[in-house]
Amino acid sequence: MKLLLILSLFASPIFASKFDVETYSTSLDFAQVKDVLATQKSKGSWCFGTSVRHNDQGWEHYADGWEVIDLEGNQLGYRKLGHPHNNEQPFTRSQCNIKIPANMSKVIVRAKCNKHGFGGKAMIVDLSNK
Repeated sequence: MKLLLILSLFASPIFASKFDVETYSTSLDFAQVKDVLATQKSKGSWCFGTSVRHNDQGWEHYADGWEVIDLEGNQLGYRKLGHPHNNEQPFTRSQCNIKIPANMSKVIVRAKCNKHGFGGKAMIVDLSNK
């Protein structure tokens, strides 16, 4: 009986580590992913062109990066955004040489800002069709 209880704890949703893409703020105070173009290169690495929308307000509050993560939330790649894009919204920036395990068919791309961090709309990218 004790073994069954221990095993049921590991199967409990409390321990689930799957990343939640359904819960996010639509406010432009949070960086929102608008579009992603993923392209696999000949050596197997990937390039991600990611369009981000955010209410950039100068250096005090701007979208400062986006990342590619697996479905559990582990970071696979990151693109630092070095300056505000006050008058360029949405804007697209690319990052290449991102290594995705061959058996992984879906990833998540999410953006962040320097004031609120992550919390805007993320996007699931299906790599099996690329």
